[in-house]
Amino acid sequence: MTEKITIVICPTCGQSIAWIPTNRFRPFCSERCKMIDLGNWASEDYNLPADEDQPLSEEIKSSGS
Repeated sequence: MTEKITIVICPTCGQSIAWIPTNRFRPFCSERCKMIDLGNWASEDYNLPADEDQPLSEEIKSSGS
């Protein structure tokens, strides 16, 4: 019985890599790509949209009154 190996694309460099337990950096191909991605989150190059009814600054102003 042969197991099918899943191939994924490194989100940083686009290299094809096998999704296997011995790849400790998955879904990245290397520690370098992993750290580049972490740096992008830390520098806020990536962000997630927020659905706010009221901005946080307005909530602080109204609760302080």
